[in-house]
Amino acid sequence: MTPGIQQYSDDVKHAIDHSSSSLHDISLQIHANPELGYEEVFAHKILTDYLEAQGFNVTRGAYGIKTAFVAEYESPATAAAAARGETVRSVGFCSEYDALPGVGHACGHNLIAIAGLAAALGVKAALEKHNLVGRLRVIGTPAEETTGGKIPLIEKGAFDGLDACMMTHPSPADVVYSTILSVGGYKVEYFGKASHASASPWEGINALDALVTAYNALGLLRQQTAPTSRVHCIITNGGQAANSTSFISNKEQSLHNNVVRILNAAAESTGCTVKLTKEMEYQPVPHNELLAGRYTQYTEDLGTKYLPRAMQEALPSGSTDMGNVAHYVPGIHPVYNIVGLNGELDLTVSNHSIRFTEQAKTEVAHEATLRSAKGLALTGLDLLVEPGFAEAVKADFEARVPKGGNVALQMKARAAVGAGCGCH
Repeated sequence: MTPGIQQYSDDVKHAIDHSSSSLHDISLQIHANPELGYEEVFAHKILTDYLEAQGFNVTRGAYGIKTAFVAEYESPATAAAAARGETVRSVGFCSEYDALPGVGHACGHNLIAIAGLAAALGVKAALEKHNLVGRLRVIGTPAEETTGGKIPLIEKGAFDGLDACMMTHPSPADVVYSTILSVGGYKVEYFGKASHASASPWEGINALDALVTAYNALGLLRQQTAPTSRVHCIITNGGQAANSTSFISNKEQSLHNNVVRILNAAAESTGCTVKLTKEMEYQPVPHNELLAGRYTQYTEDLGTKYLPRAMQEALPSGSTDMGNVAHYVPGIHPVYNIVGLNGELDLTVSNHSIRFTEQAKTEVAHEATLRSAKGLALTGLDLLVEPGFAEAVKADFEARVPKGGNVALQMKARAAVGAGCGCH
């Protein structure tokens, strides 16, 4: 236990345990009422009503986004400290709550929703009881599974002023140092010319030919693609004049350029025209070493069992818009095991599967969520009250993240069975 918060640790954990029943009820209600991105009206209401009842200043529909919210708390000692010109630290926690089509909460966002609340409640309890200085912010972030609700929230200032922002994600394994890749997507539309298929086929230009040409060429590109990259395509409409495909990859410029060349060449070779529309772009998650180290220490103290770091790093996972946040302010995105509390592994309960949907409403999943939330809360409290810790966290962030936060980090090549979040 870090000396700076040892005296407050029991208060943090007790506050989270005390709220366990009400948080579990919220989690189960969100699980039973899955909502897609930007349609999370039920989840938005139940979460904001709860935070308001717990003494947070809540902004619903934050920054013009209907199902986003910001909930803030400032301890009584903070105003006086700020008036004296003292530095006041701020920590944020993200809650996600969107579901997936067909399989509901198969990524466990009902659990992420309450993890952000639980972490904030734990820190708030310590600030209140011991008259400590600090600010808290819970950011409700919709649409992680689609275009990334955190991205417009970053642009609109939701994360401004934070010394760090953290979240945690359910998984079939406990991993702090997972390799979370960036992801980008294009909607690709080919336009041809209709003609009678029997009487005058020579008058037509077949847009489907262009799409199939592009699809096959992208398949051939995969053999030259590094293990850190992925290219995936779907055909959403192959029977009308406009046809679509999308690709997902990491943001290596050479791969991106190759894909765009293929898409354009397919149009040229068939006489079609093509329209490329960028749909989303998630950054990889840079691990802040100090935040990750403290979280690991606290969750190990609570009974979490981790593989060696090198083995954790060898487990590639999915992608998340939390990467964009962690390029903007210091942050971490650990994943935690909802299969068992003692390091049990069952990779058949994988994210985005119906088995994960079922597991996300179990008692084990709830207990694991609160354990992870305690780790976030204790780490966040360190940031607020431990002298020099926030400065060290910032220094690590500035050393690791490219200036401006818009350039993907260089990732080592890895190929293994994934045990991470599985989003995208």
